[in-house]
Formats: sequence, structure tokens, C-alpha cells
Amino acid sequence: MTGTSLSAVHIEGLSKFYGDVGALVDLDLDVAPGEVVGYLGPNGAGKTTTIRLLLGLARATAGRAEVFGVDCQRRPVEAHRRLAFVPGEANLWPELTGAETLHVLGQVHGRVDEAYRNRLVERFDLDTSKKVRAYSKGNRQKVLLVAALTTRADLLVLDEPTSGLDPLMEQAFRASVAEARDRGQTIFLSSHVLSEVEALCDRVAILRQGRLVESGTLDQMRRLSAVSVEARFAGRVPDLSGLEGVDGAVVEGGVLRASVSGRIEPFLAVIAQAGVSRLVVREPSLEELFLALYGESPQQPEAVPASAG
Repeated sequence: MTGTSLSAVHIEGLSKFYGDVGALVDLDLDVAPGEVVGYLGPNGAGKTTTIRLLLGLARATAGRAEVFGVDCQRRPVEAHRRLAFVPGEANLWPELTGAETLHVLGQVHGRVDEAYRNRLVERFDLDTSKKVRAYSKGNRQKVLLVAALTTRADLLVLDEPTSGLDPLMEQAFRASVAEARDRGQTIFLSSHVLSEVEALCDRVAILRQGRLVESGTLDQMRRLSAVSVEARFAGRVPDLSGLEGVDGAVVEGGVLRASVSGRIEPFLAVIAQAGVSRLVVREPSLEELFLALYGESPQQPEAVPASAG
């Protein structure tokens, strides 16, 4: 890849090794300005390692990472002026109130939209008069989300941002990300909540054991996997046993259910000739796609150091 200042995030040949274990190996990834990218993979796949390198919090073994053309390793302070970060674990000052914490975090970043902050405090139902020590995990996470979103930063780096939030507050988060996207902000979202990624992201990138294994839009990713089909026949159900790309065919009372991968035209030709009366085709969800491609839940850990993300 060739770096360009037009990329909100440009990562080229980025690697991080702990001894002889590759937490991240030769990662190439570009995120365009205004794009919402979901960054997926099992625990230990290298997601948090990538983010730490992007924030300049860890030293790369090889490669480079840039934010709007600024080298994150060599000029981290300058890079941080263009971004806001939300970690999955909120470590805040227990003796400060929520309001005081938001003020301090705003001062650290140096740019705050106070009117928008007030709207977000209301949206997330956050009592800013309470001290942080009295907050639940979810409320501490709300403080970080409000603080990051109100900077209106060009790039939002979100690492498991809805950890501890209830479903209602997850909806508030999604609305806030949609607003940021509509303003032209770029969002780099690492998440285990695949429905969240599916609802918000323009594109997904999937890591496995420190390596990027797939990247593309959801439609492009779905083409890599089988579609589920259900066909009802008035007469005899056709025999599909020799048809390429058809797997798991089950017949129950004139209804055929199967998975079809690759070109679907041969399947359609056979069932049309047999007199299909009803056909339902369903694309896989992101979670089903993940399982089909990698045979494991995105929460299954990999055998890499715990600090590797």
C-alpha cells in the first residue's frame, strides 16, 4: 500500500511481536475519511494491540500507522489532536463527579462542543452530580462515550465501547455514532457485538491470530458464505444430492431447506423445473458469516499473550 494523507487511518506492514509470538503480523489497512469500519476477531486476535499501536501506546516491531498522514509512533501528540478514544474499561478518578470528569477530559483534549455534551448527558441518562466511585460500570462507560463524542474529533477510535451498557443505552450509542458519521467523522470500531457492527459499519475487517484474514463491505463478506434457502413444492421435491454448492439439504413435508454457496443459478434452474411454489432466500448475518468462515465464536480466545488484545 502507498500511504496518503487522504486516509483517516493508514496502516502498512504493522507488526508487534512478544518474543516469538506475533500479536499482530504484517497488517495493511486503510480507513477513508467519513467511513465507519468494524474491526473484528476473537479475543487475543490482535485488535487491542492494533489500537495501542495506533494510539502510540505501544512500540511497533515493524511497519507504520498514520492518522491523517501523521505517524502515530513518531508524532503521537500530533496524532491525538485528530482523534478521541474510548476504551472498553473505564478507569476514572473516583473522587471526581461526572461533571468534573467530563470537564477534565475536555480540557485534556482541548476541544469540546458543550451544547452537544449537554444533549448527550440527557440522551445517556447520566447523572453528572454523582461521584465516579458511585457509578456502575455502565455509567462510567457513559462518561467516556460522552467525553469522546463531544470532542467532535475527526477520528473516533472505539474499543468495545458499549461494555456494561444496557440495551436502551446501546441504542443511544448507535444514534450517536450515526450522528458522528453524518457529520463526516471517521469511526474505527472494535466490538464483539456483531449486531452493533452490522447496524453501524460500512465495512468490516476481520483478524485471526494476529493476521488480517478478510476485509470488505458486509455484502462482499456475505458472498463468501452460503445463503440459506427454503423452497416449497406442490409435487415431488427434486433430488439435489449431486448439485454443486448445495449442502445440508433437509426435506420435510414438501419443504426443502438447504445452504447454497457459490453461483445460485444451477440451484434455481433445478427447483424451477420441479415446480417450486414458494422460495425464501436469506443472507447470513454477520455472526453466521463469522462462524461459517472461522468455525468459532468471536469471543473464543487465541493462544497469544493477554496483553496482545
